[in-house]
Amino acid sequence: MTLFVMAKAKNKTVATNASVDRFLGTVEDKEMRSDCEQLVKLMSGATKAEPRMWGTGIVGFGERRLKYASGRELDWMLIGFAPRKTNLVVYLMDGYDRRSEQLARLGKHKVGKSCLYLNRLADVDMKVLNGMIKDSIRVVTGKV
Repeated sequence: MTLFVMAKAKNKTVATNASVDRFLGTVEDKEMRSDCEQLVKLMSGATKAEPRMWGTGIVGFGERRLKYASGRELDWMLIGFAPRKTNLVVYLMDGYDRRSEQLARLGKHKVGKSCLYLNRLADVDMKVLNGMIKDSIRVVTGKV
């Protein structure tokens, strides 16, 4: 009888020492790059953390240890964003299920499980977005 031992899957998206400034400098669309710079200021202020690259395309802030019901553990950001070809993706780690009121006031957006898709920051109410970011950090860190 042969036993096979499966290796634990490694998380592909991990914090790196890559330059956030260099990464954001590769964003070709000037308005998108400006939006990214605004998000860096907003998220740095909310987390009191410097931006770090997570993988090759996500700018993250802060860090926490996640533990799944399966027992799998990994380090992950408190909050982050990624510039994509057609939009900005904002990652709020507590999701969007309880945010219907905030989302109704936010402005033009789309929502995934833990992703908020924005075409441009000019399309949204920045006070509402800032409130969502701060609220997510409070929930995730347990400082509600």
